[in-house]
Amino acid sequence: MLKWIWLSAVVVVLDQLTKGVADALLQLYRPVPVFSLFNFTLMYNEGAAFSFLGDAGGWQRWLFTILAIGISVFIVLWLRRLGPAQRLEAAGLSLVLGGAVGNVIDRLLHGHVIDFLDFYYRADTCLPLFVPVGGECHWPAFNIADSAITVGVVLLLIDTLRRKNPDS
Repeated sequence: MLKWIWLSAVVVVLDQLTKGVADALLQLYRPVPVFSLFNFTLMYNEGAAFSFLGDAGGWQRWLFTILAIGISVFIVLWLRRLGPAQRLEAAGLSLVLGGAVGNVIDRLLHGHVIDFLDFYYRADTCLPLFVPVGGECHWPAFNIADSAITVGVVLLLIDTLRRKNPDS
């Protein structure tokens, strides 16, 4: 089902375009309010999800790049084996692939991933995974590639659950 690669390509193009605009127009760590609960805030992530290993000294750039390339190859091989009826699985895999490639491009070109989507809420105490910043609780900034990976994983989970329960 390599015909789904178009979806990966769309994700990569949108991801790189939006990151390029964010990097050109936003100042690092200076939020631009869009509406209550959402800012554009340029951040550079040298780690993985939630800045995991972000301060590890640089070697993590290559680890995450190699892992993402390996996973991307695996996904392409997986896509090749899918039949025409496995559309949801193919869509999920293609979104994950596009997101992985988008973030690999950043790591190779910049040494970090460009993030700029910043959701937050005001509170004295933050929920787990939210970062407290001056009376606000921020979800770690992310980008289009991260969003595509998340949506892709959700589609894969739905597909898996649907196959386990064929009556639905």
